[in-house]
Amino acid sequence: MRLTLKTPYRSGRPWMALLGLLLVLGPAAAMARDPRPLSDDDIAWLRRDGFELDSATVTRYRELGRSRFLDQQLDQRDSDDRLPAQVTALINSYEVANTPLEQLLTNLRDEQQKIKDMPDGDDKTAVKKAQQQHANDLGQQAQQIELLHAIYGENQLKEQMVWFWLNHFSVYAGKGRVRWVANDYVQNSIRPHALGKFRDLVMATLESPAMMEFLDNAQNAKDHVNENYARELMELHTLGVGSGYTQQDVQQLALILTGSGVAPLRDRPALREHPRYAAMFVHNGMFEFNPRRHDYSDKMLLGQKIKGSGFDEVTEAVKLITRQPACAQFISKKLAEYFVADEPPPELVAKMARTFQHTDGDIAEVLRTMLESKELATSYGKKFKDPMQFVVSSVRMAYDGKPIANAKPLLNWLNQLGEPVFGRLTPDGWPLEGSGWSSSGQMAKRFEIAGAIGTGNNRLLTPEGTVKVGGDFPMLTTRLYYDTFDPRLSPQTRDALAKATSQQEWNTFLLSSPDFNYR
Repeated sequence: MRLTLKTPYRSGRPWMALLGLLLVLGPAAAMARDPRPLSDDDIAWLRRDGFELDSATVTRYRELGRSRFLDQQLDQRDSDDRLPAQVTALINSYEVANTPLEQLLTNLRDEQQKIKDMPDGDDKTAVKKAQQQHANDLGQQAQQIELLHAIYGENQLKEQMVWFWLNHFSVYAGKGRVRWVANDYVQNSIRPHALGKFRDLVMATLESPAMMEFLDNAQNAKDHVNENYARELMELHTLGVGSGYTQQDVQQLALILTGSGVAPLRDRPALREHPRYAAMFVHNGMFEFNPRRHDYSDKMLLGQKIKGSGFDEVTEAVKLITRQPACAQFISKKLAEYFVADEPPPELVAKMARTFQHTDGDIAEVLRTMLESKELATSYGKKFKDPMQFVVSSVRMAYDGKPIANAKPLLNWLNQLGEPVFGRLTPDGWPLEGSGWSSSGQMAKRFEIAGAIGTGNNRLLTPEGTVKVGGDFPMLTTRLYYDTFDPRLSPQTRDALAKATSQQEWNTFLLSSPDFNYR
């Protein structure tokens, strides 16, 4: 029998013959079912709340119920992110995780000076090549850390929000020193504020060296004004296109942002010589506001006067922008596009925007409005996973909490699917719509990746630098599967799985099925 998959799977792609489910597990599976199975609505809601189901999440949901489960997630906005001990050890083995940011940048400065002092020749070329490889290694470590958090983070709603904001406040690793500071950007700018106040999140990204360098505000100074970050702050981060701000607003915001940049790795004796400047100097980690580079003229932003006063202008401007009704609407719509539908119901977006305004941009409360809405329930099974969601959810489903020892294959898969972490060249972030990820080439790659995971033909369980021994394939036909996925499979997918010739093929086709790729 041949099965043709429906959109976004292109017609004409038949599934191979498969073995029946009874041959895989037999009647014991039915006896292992929980006597209180979750409803279809519970399962669908959980699949939107997190990247995908695992046994620990389902157990916790059963114990707490939806209301307390959601409360617990939203209340943990400031808590440490709990990961398995082996995963924490893997993260701590990375240079980018265990070296202070200032030390990383100092090392880079010293490397660059060494190269500059060397005579031209093969040795200089080799050192340049080694520095480039070092930069790539640090960037890849930052990518792996984000993926490990996404897979193993206990608070899956927070993990989704970290990915959402990382895409919303997108930075490109290939520019400047972003590879050196990318991990700091996620862990110290995005993650602590992912469920907090939106204004605090904007300020945290504004003060990050990754954003300052990527959007050029590190070069923004009086008499040499750079408008790049000011424009994207309004267009992409807060208000959106067509919200009513003008080019004059962009120019005024750029003046407000003059002097905000990355702290140099040297002392500033000149500031000590000018007490007025020293008192207005701001230093927070690797962010600095240098008053000598700031334009102190009064500004008019969004119809409101902002008196020239130094860094206070920046905080006042961000507060003004994030309290605009257009900001509430813009952020609410993007959240609904990510979680609910490519074209979310206007009524839902309006409700979320009202919550945003009433709570002064409380992200957790906006999410609560969305996750408790009837509009969310009507969209189940219609939202197509982006590559990050597909890769993370596949590993979560396949390994069900079992720690992996090597995260590099995850990077390769995301590269193949065209959505690497920190890989978006432009600052607009990756597409939220399913149509951006549903080409025939994308589907073919997903099938290959599903096969690599489903057959164990990967190096996830083999520590980097060691030799892979034997074939370790996951067993997806578990109690988790029978309690959650099996009762809700479409007839087409069920028919295809019933013809599996091996557990590995069965795994592959489940992970590549429309039932799994839609949520």
